[in-house]
Amino acid sequence: MPIEPSLLSSLTWFAHIARNRSFTKAATEMEVTRASLSQHLKGLEQRLNVRLLNRTTRDISLTEEGQRLLDVLQPALTSIELALSELGETQTEPSGLIRINTSRPAARLIVEPHMGAFLARHPKLRLELVMDDGFSNIVSGGLDAGIRLGESLAEHMVAVPVTPPLEMAIVGSPAYFAQHGVPNEPADLMRHNCLAYRFTSSGTIDRWTFTSPDAERRTVVFEPQGNAVFNDDDSMLRAALQGVGLVQHIDLSVRHHLADGSLVRVLRPWCPPFPGFYLYVPSRAQMPAKIRALMDFLVEQREKLAQGPSYDSPV
Repeated sequence: MPIEPSLLSSLTWFAHIARNRSFTKAATEMEVTRASLSQHLKGLEQRLNVRLLNRTTRDISLTEEGQRLLDVLQPALTSIELALSELGETQTEPSGLIRINTSRPAARLIVEPHMGAFLARHPKLRLELVMDDGFSNIVSGGLDAGIRLGESLAEHMVAVPVTPPLEMAIVGSPAYFAQHGVPNEPADLMRHNCLAYRFTSSGTIDRWTFTSPDAERRTVVFEPQGNAVFNDDDSMLRAALQGVGLVQHIDLSVRHHLADGSLVRVLRPWCPPFPGFYLYVPSRAQMPAKIRALMDFLVEQREKLAQGPSYDSPV
């Protein structure tokens, strides 16, 4: 049968008395009165219907039954004290496993490039990346944190931005534009080979959303219907680099391709900024040191991303 919760405290107090062989020392150690300890021990003996201690005005000794009970309690209490001590240490020094739910683009942009530096700074930490295109309930999934675009987060989430505001970039290779021309507005995309991305979580095609640069701020939604569909953003980018067609991707993810000229960006005035990626966690209360370390590190990297160069389309 399960132990009554009220009995557990009395057993703990008995163990302290038995270890110290003194009500006075045990009371001082536990910061309670000697009378309170004596009352709890008396109640425990009555509940168990057995005498645990022989006591006189000067000495305390364990009965045979008391010694047998202490022999069982001592290892268990030592294990509990050790576990509590280790929990306290996790609040001061980051350690243990961090399970992060993230989309693949977010992992490649935010986590993977800096994983070595983060784990070198916190050698007692381990990371597990759980790739998922869809929004995930990190609590029910047994996860510690998630990374998602700010516009997809629920209002009640505790979240901090880990990238600056982002833009969606329409890009293609110089060879593609030399052969097919340059679109000047979203309607021109009907004459181009626009490669599509299919979400693995929902099975839907990622639509390209544009906002007109004029005062009307019209929204234009375009569904790419080119000759290839991907569910992996790296594969999609490789096709664009080969000149297969145009793709839509996060501007930070194609920054280095724009810098070396292997990709060219178009329709930028139609692609306004939006909230970037956020790290979200279940609660700010009693936040473990490992989660605080991850949050601080990613915010630090955000500042570096914000200072990076921006590349306008040369076409």
